[in-house]
Amino acid sequence: MIEKTKVGGSSVSESESEVFCSNLSFGLHAVAQPLTIVRASLFKSYTDRMSRDELQELAGTMSLEVERICALFSCLQQLVHIESIKPSLSAMPILPLLVCAADGVDLLYKDSGMLLSLVLPESCESVLVDRQRTIEALSSVLLVAHTLSRAKDTVELIASSSSSTTTIRVTVQNVNSRVNALHAQASLSLALAGANIRSQGAILSWSLQPFRVEMELQRTRSQSHEAM
Repeated sequence: MIEKTKVGGSSVSESESEVFCSNLSFGLHAVAQPLTIVRASLFKSYTDRMSRDELQELAGTMSLEVERICALFSCLQQLVHIESIKPSLSAMPILPLLVCAADGVDLLYKDSGMLLSLVLPESCESVLVDRQRTIEALSSVLLVAHTLSRAKDTVELIASSSSSTTTIRVTVQNVNSRVNALHAQASLSLALAGANIRSQGAILSWSLQPFRVEMELQRTRSQSHEAM
């Protein structure tokens, strides 16, 4: 199944509000889970019976849960930021943005024994985007693709366009990655990517079997730019 949302008229604006509330509700539920674990594990009546070694082991476990809480809370902050602040749109070549996002995670892929493959045309028209939000969305998707991939897998970052459309398509995929569901952090990361892309009047869709994310970015009327 592929999820798709597009920004447009009033009815879609209402849908966008529903998507935001749904993502926020999911994020709060995700944060509540590790918070419940921490709270239950730190009851005084429970810790008073522990030895020093057991307390040290508990502290290590709790530190992981706290890191998880911080990561999820950061996602919620970013969702609210995207919703409350308008994007700064401008025409810019898409290829340098893709290269920038790939460079930001390339070392992580190499250290994991994975290949991040860029399949880009020699030149491509400009798109009307917010640079920071677009790179953030691409980075989020590439990081999710990394968590769903294994050593020796190839994740492709593909840009393509057609003269018959008003958009440029950006695809992130791993044809060998098939999962039934995403964990909370990955779900929120994709929600963030979707919010960043939709805030620019563009489209993001995704599927899990195989893992594939597509972004349809609005093409401008400027001349094609060569890859930088």
